[in-house]
Amino acid sequence: MTTILGIHGAGNHRAGQPAARMSAALSERWAAALGRGLGAAPGSLDLDVVYYADLLHGEIAQGPPEVSELGPVAEAMVLAWTQALGAPPDIAQGRLTEPARRAIEWVAQRFGRPYEVVAHAFVAVVFPEVATYLTDEPAREAVRETVAQAIAEHRPAVLIAHSLGSVVAYEALCAHPGIEVPLLLTVGSPLGMPKVVRERLRPAVGPDANRPAGVRRWVNVADHGDFITVPTRLSDVFAVDEEHRVSIHPVDFHRVASYLPCPEVSAAVRPYLSAFG
Repeated sequence: MTTILGIHGAGNHRAGQPAARMSAALSERWAAALGRGLGAAPGSLDLDVVYYADLLHGEIAQGPPEVSELGPVAEAMVLAWTQALGAPPDIAQGRLTEPARRAIEWVAQRFGRPYEVVAHAFVAVVFPEVATYLTDEPAREAVRETVAQAIAEHRPAVLIAHSLGSVVAYEALCAHPGIEVPLLLTVGSPLGMPKVVRERLRPAVGPDANRPAGVRRWVNVADHGDFITVPTRLSDVFAVDEEHRVSIHPVDFHRVASYLPCPEVSAAVRPYLSAFG
């Protein structure tokens, strides 16, 4: 049994790196960040991160992502994302030339971030992986089953799912209702994002009680300025027990390393550390 199991988000693929090595590296970084918030001694947390990013990428090594290389599905998702953020119709409906670039410029201006940060650190990294997961059925099944198998094997007391990882974890747990998780902690989650994620989830979300059967408690944490968490409140759609809107970092407001040390995450996790050793 593993006390804490992590499911990473987008942007963790490293071409040519074995999955085991990437899992170990992510586990070390997550444990260090979570340990800072908990005041835990280095190396004292029993934490592993499941690695699945290689299943969303081909074998050919890829250079830094570019907005100009977004496929049609990912570009449509970008426009739907800006609509959810409140963009005017000419932006959200792609009426302008270079619709993806115009949409990203609008987001950057609204949130006071440099265009390059929004374009490359968020859009070009996050949306292609989200699009692949939600539209490539073989890749989706491979990722979901890899994560489900890891949860079943580790039997964690706490499952922490970040960003795209929250989508994967939700679907994996719904597909395997016999897997029990005492605490599901989602951070920076886009599960409720309309026209991008929410309508594509399996099983389809209904008017209420959208929750994996084996999850005993679900806590969601979202930063006020994290524009990937749209909407920030999951409890309007999902059966979340507790939600927190926080301010974790003025710039790195979506990174898991910023979420894990925050007091709300520590408060959610701490009771399970004592209860499960």
